[in-house]
Amino acid sequence: MDPSSAKLSLKEKIGYGLGDTASNFVFHSVNVLLLFYYTDVFGISAAAAGTLFVVARVWDAINDPLMGALADRTHTRWGKYRPYLLWLAVPFGICGYLAFANPQFGESGKLVYAYVTYFLLMTIYTAINVPYSALMGVMTPSSAERTSLSSFRFVGAFSGQLLISMGALPLVKKLGEGDMATGFKYTMALFAVVAVILFIITFCTTRERIQTAVEKQDKVSIGKDMLFLLKNRPWVIMVIAAILTLSNAAIRWAVTPHFFKYYVGDDGTTVFWFLDRTSLIMTTGSLAFIAGIFFTGMLSRRFGKRNALIGLTILNALSLLAFYFIPPSAYSTMIVVNAIGSFIAGPTPALVWAIYTDVVEYGEWRFGRGTPGLAFSVATLAQQLGIAVGGGMAGWLLHFYGFQANQLQSESAISGLRTLFSLLPGILALGNGLVLFWYPLTESTVAQIESDLAERRGKLAISNDEPPTKAMLGEAPN
Repeated sequence: MDPSSAKLSLKEKIGYGLGDTASNFVFHSVNVLLLFYYTDVFGISAAAAGTLFVVARVWDAINDPLMGALADRTHTRWGKYRPYLLWLAVPFGICGYLAFANPQFGESGKLVYAYVTYFLLMTIYTAINVPYSALMGVMTPSSAERTSLSSFRFVGAFSGQLLISMGALPLVKKLGEGDMATGFKYTMALFAVVAVILFIITFCTTRERIQTAVEKQDKVSIGKDMLFLLKNRPWVIMVIAAILTLSNAAIRWAVTPHFFKYYVGDDGTTVFWFLDRTSLIMTTGSLAFIAGIFFTGMLSRRFGKRNALIGLTILNALSLLAFYFIPPSAYSTMIVVNAIGSFIAGPTPALVWAIYTDVVEYGEWRFGRGTPGLAFSVATLAQQLGIAVGGGMAGWLLHFYGFQANQLQSESAISGLRTLFSLLPGILALGNGLVLFWYPLTESTVAQIESDLAERRGKLAISNDEPPTKAMLGEAPN
């Protein structure tokens, strides 16, 4: 039977998607709020925070590939990747809370505490998110189903981001009763509990079905696995694109609260329902993003994943650049432009992660070596590197432009905020779109890879005196 018929149940797709909701309850809070928390609440300078974001990625450069290789070599009755969702859900929640716990230390003590808690959080994030990402590659052999599964994943991811956009700052205000430090602490405690519960649901509702070539070759060294990845041209291109994508997103995320507080003039006053200006624009952007995700399948079928991703990336870059020309008084225009750009960007994460599963299968097809955990771990590392570069640049450039927390900003600082919120992310997004022109895998090539691997996996099972499973033969599981 054709691999495209290997359908996953709606329950399993929703369950998998909730895993990224869990991840984003902590991780997106870090991306959007941590620099603001460090500078305006905890009392760390923007430059010191920027350095922290970059230094932490030195450890990630070691930690991420090791985690991927470890996951590829894990053998349990639950599979290779699913167990980590159960084992690490609680540590992930605890570390997310500790990053915003606001202990009463002196200046040096605060900086040490920030380093320790941020390093711990990024380590646990890697240890749970790399297996979670790799899990998508072994749930079904069908590229079309993985594209659908990726859409569910990012509906879950951006639903989490929507809830953070809507609720984080209002909750900080409500739970802190005017004390932002207390508000952040209680808000993150709540988010951490939700994240733990959702990761456990993902563990309970998903299954691993695909046996990759690495199953029979666990003695091959990590170094040789890395060489296989570096020979995988489509994978290398996607890693470069990931760095550019997350750099532009991280810069914008990091300075969003600063931009609206100091440039637009958001003083925390409610402007719609319970939302202030910052929360409202993040909420409408998240809603538009989620709406865009539902067009992923249509765009993929109509243009192919590669072409759709290139077009959407360039259009989104233009929307980012347009923000530079919007005056602070035109808040309604900002909402509209942000919503349009977010809607255009909506399908891109699902397309990217669906393409990652294609390039992993290309590696197995081309080199006879399937390493989903390692491939996804380095892809995750590339994204974290992008976030580090973006977050570091945001902190350093805020300092360079003369930003001073909780003060009236200079003309230079205001100009810097506009650049960081618009021009720099837009330029990086354009660069990402150009890089993707070199991505070589067409839809027909992916279909051929699916067919060849289905046949190869069936022969692998037979050669090891094991009856081929339906998933190995490309058939739908019961």
